[in-house]
Amino acid sequence: MKFAPVSESQITRAIVDEFAAELHAYVESDVIIVGGGPAGLMASRELAAAGAKVLLIERNNYFGGGFWLGGFLMNKVTVRAPAERVFDELGIPYREYSAGLYVADGPHACSKLIAAACEAGAKLMNMVALEDVVLHEERVRGIVVNWSAVYSLPRQVAAVDPVSLESKLVIDATGHDASVVKKLEERGLLQTKGQGAMWVERSENLVVEETSELYPGLIVTGMAVSTAYGLPRMGPTFGAMLLSGKRAAEIAIEQLGL
Repeated sequence: MKFAPVSESQITRAIVDEFAAELHAYVESDVIIVGGGPAGLMASRELAAAGAKVLLIERNNYFGGGFWLGGFLMNKVTVRAPAERVFDELGIPYREYSAGLYVADGPHACSKLIAAACEAGAKLMNMVALEDVVLHEERVRGIVVNWSAVYSLPRQVAAVDPVSLESKLVIDATGHDASVVKKLEERGLLQTKGQGAMWVERSENLVVEETSELYPGLIVTGMAVSTAYGLPRMGPTFGAMLLSGKRAAEIAIEQLGL
């Protein structure tokens, strides 16, 4: 077997050309999702499958958040019924540990979810960090981003201007940080209540129930819901993350008229 004869410069051009074309295409989207954990990935999959033009950005060099790791660096992820139905949808193997509690391998579950989002048509970009929001007439109209690596530079050389990406809706799926929500809070446009202490049963139910449009043009999902509304934390179980992502997509789909 011999590989095709390709030069180093051709490889570089392929990377530059294809990435530039994608970035150009996604300067405007129907929905931008900030945060590539389980809630953000689930929302992106559902929205793209419904026909929305979806861009998901993630500040890390990997997607999945805690979904890769499970709890305490032991890469088993748990969900409580009825969230195992999402595992069935995505073809993720799991077993019932006890009545209503299911366990899967984190890397297998996470890779299936990432693949499902990509195959549905969502565009995923990593190492892209949120810097600010685009606000027009008291409505979120997009986000301001920069490369994540910029924030590792010494302050005296880090004056790298960001760029803006426009969208009809933005979804904050940044987990406990609620990074998009906090940009509005900094401007006095809303006030978060902060995350409460651990209470798994109450937290999972409330996170899904309270997934909503928090501010015109901004939908919150996953643990960003907990931070915004002062709900308890839930620890290393992920059913509410997945179902909250689905709920966020439903809200966006309704607003987009899809």
